[in-house]
Amino acid sequence: MPDAPARVVLFGREGCHLCEEARVVIADVCARTGDTWREVDVDRPGDAAGGRDLAGELGELVPVVEVDGVRQGYWRIDGGHLLRALSRPRPTP
Repeated sequence: MPDAPARVVLFGREGCHLCEEARVVIADVCARTGDTWREVDVDRPGDAAGGRDLAGELGELVPVVEVDGVRQGYWRIDGGHLLRALSRPRPTP
């Protein structure tokens, strides 16, 4: 699935120390599983697909991590939980 969207999305913001920690966890887990991930800055409206107001929607929950569009955690990201979520098959469209 070379053109498939990233399985993991990190919603964060610049200057957020928890977001820095989440990046490390996500990069490590995705390197082990071979899954792709991307980051969306909630404070930059152009980063959100579909014109979502992410700053209003996610507020102070950042960092927030989704796998296949399903929220998996926020604030402190658990690598074990993320690994389990990625072990499930990707949903078919």
